[in-house]
Amino acid sequence: MKITSSEFSHGEYIPKKYTCNGDNINPTLIFENVPSNAKSLVLIVDDPDVPVVLREDRMYDHWVLYNINPKTTEILENNVSKAVVGVNTNNEPKYQGPCPPDTIHRYFFKLYALDMLLDLEEGATKKEVELAMKGHVIEEAKLIGLYEQPDEFKTIK
Repeated sequence: MKITSSEFSHGEYIPKKYTCNGDNINPTLIFENVPSNAKSLVLIVDDPDVPVVLREDRMYDHWVLYNINPKTTEILENNVSKAVVGVNTNNEPKYQGPCPPDTIHRYFFKLYALDMLLDLEEGATKKEVELAMKGHVIEEAKLIGLYEQPDEFKTIK
């Protein structure tokens, strides 16, 4: 299974348009080689590089989507497709673009193929989704993008 974007390549910078300094919308994501026995997909976008002074767990959840139809081959720009939307770290049911307060951060776009639909209401947290999918992941794929804000927007220097 593979996840890519038409907007940036693995290990490269995410364009400003998809960040808090731009339009703050999700980039187009492409899913390939999803296992034929998958019953649903989960997409989690998170940043593990948050300064410990801001978040003790150093993690910021940017986007949580689940129960995505496994026949889905892409999520278009600024579109959640037909997924169930979870909440980000700000407890908002939407994509929150990269907005690092200090230096370059890594943004992990993680795609999971599951052998079941998750029995969760809309608005679940990443932790709730991860707990519900435990033991049901058939395959996973990852795309990593980078972003660093211009110095004038950094809150920690």
